[in-house]
Amino acid sequence: MKHIGLIAHDECKSDLLKWVGKHLTALEPHHLFATGTTGGLLTETYPNLLVSRFRSGPLGGDQQMGSAIAEKTIDLLIFFIDPLGTHPHDVDIKALLRLAVLYDVPSAFNEATADFLVSSPHFQGPYEPHERDHGKYLARFAAKNRTSQ
Repeated sequence: MKHIGLIAHDECKSDLLKWVGKHLTALEPHHLFATGTTGGLLTETYPNLLVSRFRSGPLGGDQQMGSAIAEKTIDLLIFFIDPLGTHPHDVDIKALLRLAVLYDVPSAFNEATADFLVSSPHFQGPYEPHERDHGKYLARFAAKNRTSQ
């Protein structure tokens, strides 16, 4: 069972719901995590799915998803992003995306890439993400802070 993060901007929520419906059989065995409104819509539309809800994105849900990624409890992120909209919590979104990259979490930000992820043999089978060594960065950061004091 994988732990899959699902998020969609308001303008993309219906697209995500349709995408989930298209891949319902593939998603049913997994535990889904979603931000507030998206999670509510998923639960209403597909009551047989196991969905845990975080807060709404602007109210901390994006940060909760990022925290789950940092704690290695999210295996895959699907985030249908509206590239033309402005979002007051854009800083939180950027932080979430940075964490997904930092922790090597397979991520899709549009339907085409989400289709590729769900059709990958790694989706149903085992997959171990690359474990990066952050020691060099942490040592550089510590040395930089010592010299600036």
